[in-house]
Amino acid sequence: MRHLTPADYRVQPWKNGRGTTVEMFRAERDGILLARLSRATVTEDGPFSLFPGLRRNLTVLTGRGFRLVGPGVDLDCAPLEPVAFPGDVAVAATGTGGHDSEDFNVMTAAHLPAPEVAIARDGSILAAGGLLALYALAPVSVNGTDLGADDLLLTTGPARIHGRAPVVATRLFGL
Repeated sequence: MRHLTPADYRVQPWKNGRGTTVEMFRAERDGILLARLSRATVTEDGPFSLFPGLRRNLTVLTGRGFRLVGPGVDLDCAPLEPVAFPGDVAVAATGTGGHDSEDFNVMTAAHLPAPEVAIARDGSILAAGGLLALYALAPVSVNGTDLGADDLLLTTGPARIHGRAPVVATRLFGL
């Protein structure tokens, strides 16, 4: 089990230069990105960065959300509703209405099995399998380990969630 806090994260510019992201976890092999977990804020309508060879998943954490549109993509990005889309399709956020929305992002190499992203709540029991990344939106306990808001817990074992706040649960495979 590995417990990461905001002090462990790295802020970096978006690939398209229109904002920044807070990278919480990154897995690479031979210099090739396998997986990345990050948090960013969408502040206005506009294009997302292209990431050929990667799958993307986005979960709005705060704010009212927005639509994500592009060729073959039309997704309602509503709060706490994970949505998946290809990284190699030009998509843009629309309908932000000038309201910020913070989101949790999962990127995985397209050759790996698709990640599973869900919202876990108090009493949830998550089975072992793959690498389970649990991102706390407010203080919670996972398997007896106290997490603060914005902490990330990585485990390959099962996990039991205790606390009032939701947790973004991401299961990664093939790392």
